[in-house]
Parts: sequence; structure tokens; C-alpha cells
Amino acid sequence: MELAVATEAFADHLQRVRRLSPATVKAYRSDLRDLDTSAGGITLEDVDLEVLRDWLWRATQRGDARSTLARRSAAARSFFRWAQEQDLISHDPSLRLVAPKKGRTLPTIASRDAMSGLLDAHRVAAQAGEPIALRDHALLELLYGSGIRVSELCGLDIDDLDLDRGTARVLGKGAKERVVPYGAPARDALEAYLRRGRPGLVARSRGFTPAAFLGSRGGRIGPRTVYELVARVLAPIVGAETIGPHALRHTAATHLLDGGADLRAVQEILGHASLGTTQIYTHVSTERLTATYRLAHPRA
Repeated sequence: MELAVATEAFADHLQRVRRLSPATVKAYRSDLRDLDTSAGGITLEDVDLEVLRDWLWRATQRGDARSTLARRSAAARSFFRWAQEQDLISHDPSLRLVAPKKGRTLPTIASRDAMSGLLDAHRVAAQAGEPIALRDHALLELLYGSGIRVSELCGLDIDDLDLDRGTARVLGKGAKERVVPYGAPARDALEAYLRRGRPGLVARSRGFTPAAFLGSRGGRIGPRTVYELVARVLAPIVGAETIGPHALRHTAATHLLDGGADLRAVQEILGHASLGTTQIYTHVSTERLTATYRLAHPRA
């Protein structure tokens, strides 16, 4: 079987059986297509350990990040394990494949004062009643107030929002559903948007949509629109050239821990499968605590 054909079958398996997110399926398909290109379009049975090592070496020569190499190695291992289970190959060539470990970099976050100033400015802008301004204020308040992923926000329907309880029902990675809380500022912003902003956006659409957050044409908002909004408003206050919606998730998690939240409670709110993923935010809090100590203590 050609490697390209097996790749598409594997991508279908990831989507239909393992129910991975579209972004993950797209990344794995892209990685395996890159392997096919690097190997010159060979068959699945012709891939051996040397082919895989040469593929990763070429990626290194291109200057790919260690995180990219680690993901590609993981994609290859998952793919060939599946291929062996399907009896497409007699042995797994990726068993001895080793990729560099991902560097553990601390996430970019905004300070509490910076977030307060940012959200207050959007609250004032939304008071004029313009639909996009009302939407943007509610969107930013919810991302920061709940720590949800951008894909989870874009997938929200109106029925997923409980304004009385201040909760949102989201569908996370692996199609796992969870309920996350948000505070009074996010609730007020959502209520204003749903009552005064969303109807104006719905009027621009050709048909009904249950989506909570809408784009300028009245359809369900897309991740790129959210990314562009967050990049525009957040990058200047954190001093980063490229920043995305995940920075608000990082910021929310760090501020929760700074405020005394239990690590496992934060794990549940964020929807992390592993506590180890959540623990990176403790490093952020520790670094900030250490920096404060060194500035303030006379014997630091």
C-alpha cells in the first residue's frame, strides 16, 4: 500500500474512531504527508527506521522546532502502531525512533492590572451598542473568565450558556464534555451581547444558527477571527510580537493559582487529561513569587 493512501485511512481512523480534534487530525496528516514527500513517495512496507531518522534529520536541517520534531515522531509512532494493528505491515519501524524532547518554555501571560485595563476598555467600547464591540467584549471576558480553548469557544451554542449559574458546557479534546464556571463580569458581558449584539449579527445571516458567537456575516465565528482579535489587543500589553487566544487561557490558569486555587480544580476547569500539563502554571507562579521576593526582600 502506498504511504499516501495509508495516511488518509489513518486520518479517517483518528477522526471517526478516536474522535480527535480536527486540528490534531490535520497536524498528523500534514506530518505523514511530509514523511511521504521526504521518502520520495514510497510504499508503506518500504519505510524502515533509517527512512524515519532521515526524515527527522531533514526537518532538523530546515530548522524545525524541537516541539515540531517531537510531534512528528509521535505521529509516526501512532501511525505505524495502527498500521501494524491493521495487518498492513509485519513490524513497526518506529519502535526505536527517538526525537528530541520538547523544550519546556513558560507560557506568556498578562498581569492582573493589564487584564483589568484591557477588559474595562472593551466594556466602555461596548456601551455604544455596536454588535461587534459587544461580541468582542463578551468573547474576551469569557476566554479569560473561564480559561476555555478557542475551539471550545467557537463551538459554543446558545443553549450551552447558563447565565443564571454562570457556567458554560464545552466540548473539549477527545470529544470530552465538561462544565466550566465564569464570573459576574463575563456573565454581564454575555447577557449584553446576547440581548443587544447578537441579534444584529443574526440579521446579517441567510439562515438560523445556534452558535453563541457569530462572525461579521452572521455565521459561527471561526478560530482565525478570535486569534486576530486577541493578537491585536493582547500583544501590546505582554510585549510579544505573536500571541494568540491560548495566552488568555495561560493567564486565567496562572491567576487562579496565584489566588489560591487548588491545582486539581484548575486541571478540571482547563480540561487537562494529565495533572502534569497543569503543573507548568505552578512554575509560572513560582517564578513570579521569586521575582517579587528578590525585588522586595532586603536579604534576597
